[in-house]
Order: sequence, then C-alpha cells, then structure tokens
Amino acid sequence: MKVPFFRFDSIGERIKEDLVKIIESGRLTRGEFTKKFEEEFKNFLGVRWVKTVNSGTTALYTALRALDVKGKYVVLPALSFMATVDAVLLAGGIPLVIDVDETYTMDINQLEDALKRYDVKVILPVHLFGNMADMPSISWLAQKYGAYVLEDSAQAHGAMLEGVKAGAWGDISAFSFYATKNVSMGEGGAVAVKNPSLVERVKKLLDFGDTPAFNFRLSEFQSAVGLNSLRRVEENNRRRREIAQRYNESFKDIFQLQKERGYCVYHVYSLRHPKRDLITEELGKRGIATKVYYPYLLHELRNTPHLPTPNAQKFKKELFALPIYPSLTDEEVDYVISTLLEIAQKL
Repeated sequence: MKVPFFRFDSIGERIKEDLVKIIESGRLTRGEFTKKFEEEFKNFLGVRWVKTVNSGTTALYTALRALDVKGKYVVLPALSFMATVDAVLLAGGIPLVIDVDETYTMDINQLEDALKRYDVKVILPVHLFGNMADMPSISWLAQKYGAYVLEDSAQAHGAMLEGVKAGAWGDISAFSFYATKNVSMGEGGAVAVKNPSLVERVKKLLDFGDTPAFNFRLSEFQSAVGLNSLRRVEENNRRRREIAQRYNESFKDIFQLQKERGYCVYHVYSLRHPKRDLITEELGKRGIATKVYYPYLLHELRNTPHLPTPNAQKFKKELFALPIYPSLTDEEVDYVISTLLEIAQKL
C-alpha cells in the first residue's frame, strides 16, 4: 500500500458550479466570492475585519508593515516555516528568535527574558502544526511590556484556546490558504484584524488610492475554492483529530508526542524519536510518505539575533510527520500504525 503525505480532498460538485458562474459573470477578481469569503472568515474567527491577500507570506508582511517594525525587534520562535522570519526581514524588522517548549510553540519564560532585555515592538507567536501557542500568557506579557501581538496562524485554522480561535487573540493575525492547509485555496492568505486602530493601516497598504499600495489580491477562482473549503473546515478538523487520537494511542509509549494545548486541529501530525532518519527511511520503503518539520531553525537559516535554543536544537534532529488529512481512510491509518509499530520494535 502507498500512503501519500498529502492528498487534496475533493470539495464536491458545488465548486464546479461556482467556477462556471465566475467565468460566465466575467468578474474574475474583487467579486462576490471574495467578499463572501472575507465576511464568512471574519465571522468564523470572531474578529473585526479580514482582508484576503495572495499568500500567507504577504499576509505576514502586510501585518508587519502595518505595525511599523522597521528597525524594531520582533520576537519569534525558532521552529517555524522560513516565511515567518523572511516576512520580518522584508518588512525591515529585526528578528529576535527564542526557544520553544514541548508544544513546539514559543517558550513563555524565555519570551519574558527577551522582553526585559530588548526593546520589542512585536511578539510573533506561531501556532505550529495546528497547535496553539500560550496566548493568555503572551497577551499578558504584551500588555505588561507594551508590545503588539501578531499571530502567525498559517497552520491553525479553527484551533481554539479557552473558547477563542487562533487569530482572534492578538492585535492582528496572518493566515495561509496554501494547498495543504486546513482551509485551502491552492495559494492565498488573509490578514485578520482585532485591534481597530490597525484596520486603516492595513487598508492603506492594500487599497490603491492616496498612498502607495500593493496588489496582493486573490482571484475569484481562489476565493470560490477557499469558501467551499472554509464551509467544511470544522468537519474536516474533527476527522483530523480522530486520526490523531488513533496515532496518539498507538505511539504514546514509543515516541515523544507533541503536547497539545487547547483544541489542536493537526495541520501536521508530528512525532519525535532519536532515530528519526532511520524510521523515515524505513517508512518510505514501505510506501508511507513522511516529512521533516523543520530541518532548520530560523536564526540559523537567516543568521539573526537569538537567545539560547536548546529545546529547538534537540527537536529539529528528532521531529518527523506522518500523513494526516480528512480523506485518509481507516485502512490507510491502520497501515501507517501497524507499519510504524513494526519498525519501532526493531529499533
């Protein structure tokens, strides 16, 4: 049996009808589907305002520009996709990288140390693999030290902590709708704003008019795909969690699991083991695709200022991810579990 790492889940006949409707309308951009998506995503998150853009990277960049980070420190965790640190650099900020804890998100104790030692403009927590950062503590520290909070929510559509969704805790947040994401439109992103003082700043960056702006717009086709995906995200997240629970029960005595905080939506299902490379090689021989998240730390990748990162250094050598997506069948899940347990017995 072959189990791919990712398989795009069918979104049904409705999307075909929507795409034909767009073509026949002649309105290929800034039309009803983009407006509907922004409104429904705003309501889904529970924020003040949402604006779609063409990627998660441009969403982060736009948010950082709105926060005016040029020449200012932005604190971010060592474990994340490179776009997190690249957006800070492109916006003219100074990335200050700190360690992560067993949830693979920002270490709170080290965050306060960074806030004491540096004049930090923005705290940029990353909700990694569908798991929430410690937003109550981050919000409290931000208020204490006078920093903005920008959530990198690219991997956490629908994740919740204390009843509040990822992207609705901070002043502003950034989402990705890349093909593999829990809400997908192939390529795309969004800036979600909670702090009312930031709405006009974001608008000035994205709407042509009195000030220079960017064309980061989506097409109507992307918005239609995203709207159909958004309307199924809660159902799909429940399926992801069902698969993750089966994995957890099977592997808890052999591998290190990610410590879950709040309602995790498992964009990625991760495990840790000192013999990671041997395990992933053996899984590949048996037709099970895996990925390593991440083979780099952000400060090493871009040579930025950082505090000590012993946890992240250890994790990057041990972390790997198994297939997890809504269309993964029970038979495929059984095969992944039995195969990995067989490999583990021989380690």
